Amino acid sequence: MIRVLIAEDQAMVRGALKALLAMEGDIEIVAETDRADQILALASQTKPDVALLDIEM
Repeated sequence: MIRVLIAEDQAMVRGALKALLAMEGDIEIVAETDRADQILALASQTKPDVALLDIEM
Protein backbone atom coordinates (compact mmCIF):
# COMPACT_ATOMS: atom_id res chain seq x y z
CA MET A 1 0.00 0.00 0.00
CA ILE A 2 1.35 3.41 -0.99
CA ARG A 3 0.61 6.04 1.65
CA VAL A 4 -0.09 9.53 0.26
CA LEU A 5 -0.33 12.99 1.82
CA ILE A 6 -2.11 15.69 -0.24
CA ALA A 7 -1.39 19.38 0.38
CA GLU A 8 -3.53 21.57 -1.88
CA ASP A 9 -5.34 24.79 -1.01
CA GLN A 10 -7.97 24.55 -3.77
CA ALA A 11 -10.78 22.26 -2.64
CA MET A 12 -11.76 21.28 -6.20
CA VAL A 13 -8.22 20.20 -7.11
CA ARG A 14 -7.80 18.38 -3.80
CA GLY A 15 -11.09 16.55 -4.38
CA ALA A 16 -10.10 15.59 -7.92
CA LEU A 17 -6.77 14.20 -6.72
CA LYS A 18 -8.54 12.20 -4.02
CA ALA A 19 -11.04 10.81 -6.54
CA LEU A 20 -8.32 9.78 -9.00
CA LEU A 21 -6.18 8.17 -6.31
CA ALA A 22 -9.20 6.34 -4.87
CA MET A 23 -9.49 4.46 -8.18
CA GLU A 24 -6.17 2.75 -7.45
CA GLY A 25 -6.41 -0.20 -5.11
CA ASP A 26 -2.88 0.10 -3.77
CA ILE A 27 -3.02 3.79 -2.74
CA GLU A 28 -4.18 5.05 0.65
CA ILE A 29 -4.61 8.77 1.37
CA VAL A 30 -3.34 9.11 4.93
CA ALA A 31 -3.67 12.90 5.27
CA GLU A 32 -4.77 16.02 3.46
CA THR A 33 -4.50 19.70 4.21
CA ASP A 34 -5.21 23.07 2.68
CA ARG A 35 -2.68 24.84 4.91
CA ALA A 36 1.08 24.90 4.32
CA ASP A 37 1.82 25.27 8.03
CA GLN A 38 0.32 21.81 8.71
CA ILE A 39 2.33 19.81 6.18
CA LEU A 40 5.35 18.92 8.32
CA ALA A 41 3.24 17.96 11.34
CA LEU A 42 0.97 15.76 9.23
CA ALA A 43 3.93 14.12 7.49
CA SER A 44 5.54 13.44 10.86
CA GLN A 45 2.33 11.92 12.25
CA THR A 46 1.25 9.86 9.25
CA LYS A 47 4.59 8.87 7.66
CA PRO A 48 3.47 9.01 4.00
CA ASP A 49 5.48 7.38 1.21
CA VAL A 50 4.52 10.19 -1.18
CA ALA A 51 3.52 13.82 -0.64
CA LEU A 52 1.66 15.68 -3.38
CA LEU A 53 2.39 19.34 -2.71
CA ASP A 54 1.01 22.52 -4.25
CA ILE A 55 4.15 24.66 -4.51
CA GLU A 56 2.14 27.88 -4.78
CA MET A 57 0.15 27.57 -1.55
